[in-house]
Amino acid sequence: MKKKSRISLLLMVVFISGSLIHSAVAASPDQRGNHRNVLRFGVHVSEMGNLDPHFAAGSQDRALADMVFNGLLRYLPGNVPKIEPDLAVRVPGFEMIGGRQVWTVRLRKGVWFHAGPQTEAYELTAEDVVFSLRKSASREFCAYAGEYEGMTVVPVDRYTVRITVEKPVSSILFLPKLTNYAGGFIVSKRAIDSMGYEGFKQHPVGTGPFVFSGYTPGEKLVLAAHDHYFRGRPQIDGVQIRFIPDIGARETGLTSGELDVIIGSGEKGWPEKMAGQPGIAVDTHGVGEVATIYLNTRMKPLDDIRVRRAIALALNREAFLDTMSKQLAGSVFSPVPARFLPGGLTKTDAEILDLTYSQNLARARDLMADAGYPDGFALDLVSSEKRLYRTYYREMGRQLSRIGIRCRIAVETHSTMHKLIRRSPRPIVIYVAWRPNADAYLSRFFHSDAIILTGARPDTNFSSYDKVDRLIEAARLEIDPERQIQLWVQAQIRILDDMAAFPIMYSKQCYARRTIVNYGHSLVSTMALYPQFTENTRLKRNH
Repeated sequence: MKKKSRISLLLMVVFISGSLIHSAVAASPDQRGNHRNVLRFGVHVSEMGNLDPHFAAGSQDRALADMVFNGLLRYLPGNVPKIEPDLAVRVPGFEMIGGRQVWTVRLRKGVWFHAGPQTEAYELTAEDVVFSLRKSASREFCAYAGEYEGMTVVPVDRYTVRITVEKPVSSILFLPKLTNYAGGFIVSKRAIDSMGYEGFKQHPVGTGPFVFSGYTPGEKLVLAAHDHYFRGRPQIDGVQIRFIPDIGARETGLTSGELDVIIGSGEKGWPEKMAGQPGIAVDTHGVGEVATIYLNTRMKPLDDIRVRRAIALALNREAFLDTMSKQLAGSVFSPVPARFLPGGLTKTDAEILDLTYSQNLARARDLMADAGYPDGFALDLVSSEKRLYRTYYREMGRQLSRIGIRCRIAVETHSTMHKLIRRSPRPIVIYVAWRPNADAYLSRFFHSDAIILTGARPDTNFSSYDKVDRLIEAARLEIDPERQIQLWVQAQIRILDDMAAFPIMYSKQCYARRTIVNYGHSLVSTMALYPQFTENTRLKRNH
C-alpha cells in the first residue's frame, strides 16, 4: 500500500585552464574588478579551502558554493529553517513501495549550467542530478558521503529522478539531504567529464546566480553574473571575494569604500563601534555555530578519563563568553545546542544530571594527581588563523595552565588547519560548526564510522569515540519524534559522562556593510554562514 507524505513548503526542519568564452555571461566584471556594479566582499581568511561544494567547510567555501550552485531544494535565503523548491518543481513526498521508501523528484525545465572552460552552457537534466547525488555518496568525492549512503538514485526521464532509500527515515531527516547545503549541491556532469575532477576543483561549474571567473590565492576570487539564471539575471554584475585576514584592514576597506561587505568580529564592542560609523550597518544573524572542545579518548594522556574530566573541571564557560560580544554568543551544555535544535540538553537538564562540569580547580588538580600528572604535561595543538579560533585556543590554554597543562598552539591558515586535524590525530581539537539536525551532529562527530583516519567513513570524530553508535543508529531510523529525541539525549548523556567533548558556546554571525548594499531578503538565519548574495542583491552607488 502506497503512502504519500505531505510536506509544507515552509517545512520546519529538525536541525539534522580553459579556452572557451563564458557564453552565459554578458556583463562580466574584468579581473581587476573595475565594474561599478560589482559587490566587493572582504573575508577573514587568506585563501579558499576547497572549490568543490561537496567539500565546503569554511565559511568562505560555503559562500562560494551558495552563489555558484543550487540544490533540488533550498533554504529560503536569509530564513533558515524554511525550505522551498530550488531545481525541483516542488518539495517531494514519499511512497512506500515493496517495503522501501521512494522519493520522486521532478525538475524545473529551462535551468542552464554555466559555460565551463571546456563545455558550453547546457540545460540541466536528470542525468546531472543522478551524477551529483552519486558523487555525494562517494567518500572520495564528498566530505558528507555518510549522509548519502543507502540511497539508490536513478533517472526516470529527462526531468524526473527517483531516489530509493534502503532504510526509511523521516522527512525531516531526508529532505535536508536535497538542499543547497553539504552534499546537496548539483554539479555539472559534462564539466567534470570534460575537465576531469581535478579540473573541476580548479573551476567549479554550477547553475547558480553567479559564474566562477577566476581565483588568485591570497588576493581574490571573482564571480560574474549568470545571464541565464532561471530566476532572472542578478541585479549586480558580479562578486569579488577578497582575502583579508586582518580585521583592521577589513574595517579600513569598508569605511574607505574599497569594500562593500565584510565579515565582522564578535569581539566585545566591535558591533557597536562599527554601527556608529556613518554609512555603515551591522548585521547579526544565525545560525549559531557551536564551539566544542573535542578530547581524544585514545591518545595519551587523554585516554585516561580522569584527565579528561580534570580538563573539563578546569574550564569556565563564562570566561569564554567574556571574550565575545554578548549579543552574539551564549553558553551551550551539550553537543547538540538545545537553544536551536530538538535533542539537546538545556543548562537545567545538565545540572540535574550533574554534567555541567562547573569549574572546580581543586577537584581538577586532584584528578590530575590521581592520574599520575601532578605537575601537568604539554600538548601540541593547531589553531586556525581566524580570530574566533585563536581566541578559543588562547582562552583554553590560559585556563588549563592553572592545572599544569601547557598548550603549545601553532596557528595555520584556516584551510591548512582543516587538513591537519583530519590527517593527524590531536589530543584536543576545538571545532566550530553548525549542523542542520541532531543526527548530523552526533553522526559526524561521535559515530565510530566518522573517526578520522580509521573510521569506515572518516569525517570529524576527533575524539576517536565509539560508545554511542547504537543510540545514533536507532534514533536515525526512529519515526516517532519524541522517541527520536530521547535517543539523541541518551547518546549525549553518555558522551558528556565520558567527557569525549566539552561544549563551550554558540556564536552568531556578524557582518558589516555599506548602506548602499541591499541583500534583497530579510536576514534572520542562513545555512551558508554569510548574508547571501542572490539575484535580488542590489548596490546603489553614486554615478
